[in-house]
This record gives sequence, C-alpha cells and structure tokens, in this order.
Amino acid sequence: MEIRELQKHLEANATNTTNEFKRLFHGRGGLYDGFRHLTIDHVNRDILSVALYFQEENEAQLLEMLSNFAATQQYETLVVQRRYEKGAPSEIIFGEVPDDLTILENGMRLKLNLLSNKNSYYFPDMKNGRAFVREHSKDKHVLNLFSYTCAFSVAAKFGEAASVVNIDMSKGALKVGMANHSINKLDPKGVSFLPYNILKSFSAIKKKGPYDLIIIDPPSFQKGSFEATKDYEKIIKKLPQIAAEECTLLACLNSPELQSSFLIEMIERWAPSFVFQKRLKNVDEFKSADEERSLKNLVFIRK
Repeated sequence: MEIRELQKHLEANATNTTNEFKRLFHGRGGLYDGFRHLTIDHVNRDILSVALYFQEENEAQLLEMLSNFAATQQYETLVVQRRYEKGAPSEIIFGEVPDDLTILENGMRLKLNLLSNKNSYYFPDMKNGRAFVREHSKDKHVLNLFSYTCAFSVAAKFGEAASVVNIDMSKGALKVGMANHSINKLDPKGVSFLPYNILKSFSAIKKKGPYDLIIIDPPSFQKGSFEATKDYEKIIKKLPQIAAEECTLLACLNSPELQSSFLIEMIERWAPSFVFQKRLKNVDEFKSADEERSLKNLVFIRK
C-alpha cells in the first residue's frame, strides 16, 4: 500500500459529519503492507489523531498527506503521537486540544487524554465489550475488575445496573472514572470506586458480592502488578466464591501471544460451573490479519 492508496482509503471512510469516535485506519492489524506502524482516529468533528509506532523513511511525506487530508475534511486540529520515541510524545500539528476533551460512544461521554504519553483513558477497541455489558446489566450487581477509568461501569449504569463495584490499584484512574460517571449525569448511588490490589483483596471483594455480572479486563502484562500467564489463574480460581448462582462472566484478553483457548481451558479447569458461550465480535474498524492475536472478549455463563 502506498501513500496515495492510503489517502483514497481515508477519503472513502471519511466521517467528519459525526461526533462519534471512529478509527479510520488500523494498520496495527497487519492488513496493510507498509503501514503496520500507523493508526488514524476520528476523535470528533474537530479532531483527527494519528499514532506512529515506529519510524519510516516516508514519515514526512505521510504527515504532509495527513495534514492536507485533515484540512480538506475541515478538521480544526491534527495531533500526532510518536510512540516509537522515548516518552511517546504527542505533537499538535495544528489547532488545539481542549483540557476537558471527551469522546462520544453510543451516547456515552468518556474522557480522553489525547496528549498523554501513556494511556489515553479510553480504549476504542473495547467498544463491543461495553455494548455487551450495557445490554446485560439491567438490575444486575456488577463487578468490574481492573476497571481503569470505569468505562464498563458507565456502560453498566446506562444499562440500568443495580450496583457496580469498580476495582483498580490506580487512584488516579478511579478519579477519572468518577468524572466519567459525573459527565454522564449518572446517579452515583450503588457505584463503588475501590483502589484495591485485586490479587490481595478477595475477602473485601467477596463481602460486596455475590455478583450477577463479572468483568475481568486486565493488562496482559504490567510489571509488579499483573502478568496474564501466571496471575489470571488466581482470579479464575476465586470466581465460584464471588459469583451468584446465575452469573455472566466477560473475560478479556489482549495479548497477541495468548489465544482464546488459554482462557477457555483455564476456566474449564478451575471454574467449571462457568460454561463458554461465545467470543464477541471485534469492532469492524479493528480487523486483524490474525484474529487470535487481537482482542479477545469471551462470554461465559454460570447456571
């Protein structure tokens, strides 16, 4: 794929008439030779965001094309993040980014830190997972493990959940989670934000149960905190103690090295009362040449 072809692809997928967040180009999926290092996001009508994961010789030419595309499509702001540089710095090519930036997803407002050199508060590839939670939360007691900025909790409250318990080690992330509930004008009654180390706090988590819907969305690897290959099992073993007799489990895995069978076989062994139902389809814009290397959202039912 050449830059000219990329431009045609973007023009065909241009979506500047909507304020909903949308990925316009997902090179990370490996479907476009020459652009595996590139993602392009329509943040809203005003902002186009570009991420570069490693440096290529044609970067200047690429950015010139993207600047022209953004201007032609009447974006007011273009932001480029160079993930390959130390600290992953972001550069505003033109325009400005508001301090209180939010994205719109299925009617929900969620905070976005577009200039962060770490995580941006929002993971767009989890859109279908949030839609599933919203559709299955009515009157449920929900446990949101590794909640980060609590987007699943917002989805659960939109779905009329009876209660949501959000657990994450990061007080800063939970503070953003509280703000996400506030900007959506959600009733805080029944919503908890607990800065616990999940692997060391099951007794406290159990006291607030049992739970009708459990979400496990850990990092695949976080030094000193969680490593999927050795720590996921510890959580699965505890599920029967905290789950209601009838319970839905959404178990997420975003490690390219681990396949769906890693979780399915683990749950069959350590929590056999949970039966695998299906893997949620990934968002269309995040298609991958190898789906088993992409995000895995697996649904299990306990009856």
